[in-house]
Amino acid sequence: MSPLSRRRLLGSAGIGAAGLGLGGAGFLIGQETASAQAATTGTVEFHGTHQAGIDTPVQDRLHFAAFDLVDDDRAALRSLLEEWSQAAAEMTRGRRIGGGGDVVLAPPMDTGETVGLSPANLTITFGFGPALFERPGLELADRRPTALQALPPLPGDQLNEGESGGDLCVQACADDPQVAFHAVRNLARIGRGTVILRWSQLGFGRTSTTSRSQETPRNLMGMKDGTANIRAEDREAMDRFVWLGSDVDQDWMRDGTFMVTRRIRMMLEVWDRAPLVDQQRTIGREKVSGAPLGESDEFDPLPLDKEHDDGRPVIPARSHVRLAAARENDGRKILRRGYSFTDGVDESLAELDAGLFFICFQRDPAAQFVAIQRRLGQFDSLNEYIKHVGSAVFAIPPGAEPGRFVGEGLVT
Repeated sequence: MSPLSRRRLLGSAGIGAAGLGLGGAGFLIGQETASAQAATTGTVEFHGTHQAGIDTPVQDRLHFAAFDLVDDDRAALRSLLEEWSQAAAEMTRGRRIGGGGDVVLAPPMDTGETVGLSPANLTITFGFGPALFERPGLELADRRPTALQALPPLPGDQLNEGESGGDLCVQACADDPQVAFHAVRNLARIGRGTVILRWSQLGFGRTSTTSRSQETPRNLMGMKDGTANIRAEDREAMDRFVWLGSDVDQDWMRDGTFMVTRRIRMMLEVWDRAPLVDQQRTIGREKVSGAPLGESDEFDPLPLDKEHDDGRPVIPARSHVRLAAARENDGRKILRRGYSFTDGVDESLAELDAGLFFICFQRDPAAQFVAIQRRLGQFDSLNEYIKHVGSAVFAIPPGAEPGRFVGEGLVT
């Protein structure tokens, strides 16, 4: 371990769960070989062409964190990315950071709460926010991808700056909440003195499906969510809508993608008072079966041209599934990967602070997510029951080969 790494760990002795600024109680593998590995060993390989945690089959739990740099020190940023990648590779294999080579009179290099636990299919994904490239001392402006722009104001936004933005992000997903928490906690310790935590979000219960091997989950409204999501096995769709190819304007982003996160508060008490027929017409699907209105199976095509005898469309014009459908958005698609959350009580309303932590990946946030969300924000009947309170966008670089680190092409 480098002297800088050891100093950073020694200096982080005082950071624990409280230092992470956690919320309340709430707490993707495209490559078939990686999927098979996860099924048999409970591990997902950290190294590879793409970062894990994008098209990996979605795990049950999430801990997401956004960080800001303490100062414009490019050497420190490079060192941080090296140390984070090394630690991530160890944690995703179920190993203690530093291999257990602790010094008795110094704080341990690993906080230890996962000793005896399986890796739980842990994936750790790193990203860079637009603000990182605006720091003059880093001299990274000429390496900023054109598509990495702060999201514009969108209809219905009620954003909280304390739950938005960030220079860097860490997405830790696992099938055990303690494993996901451990990952972010230890990366925060390693980063002490170089980065500070801006905001974090715990998620429980996946709200999307990224593999044909998974059943469609339900969100907190009780509706099946993500039926029409891209599946990792659809390589053509992944290359068309998610992965950046040789046409990318920054070569260090080739085989990477862009992430958008949105913290969406659900007004569950209002939703729970709505009649079943209204709930189903708001979404455009049957609540129990998940089938499109007018159909019998969840995976039946949306009958967007079908009408009732009186001329009304079977799938209402302002229903969520119609407005989000690729056919209604010039063929646009995104890869969704979200989680439910609950963060206690909104004291101003005496209601649950709960909802959806929405995550999606795409080649171009403006052309894909923003274009779709503009329509949803203006016309979606679901807006009566939700509000967007947090927002961020990040460049997700490609994966790293063994002995290399994520983001190496940016800071080298």
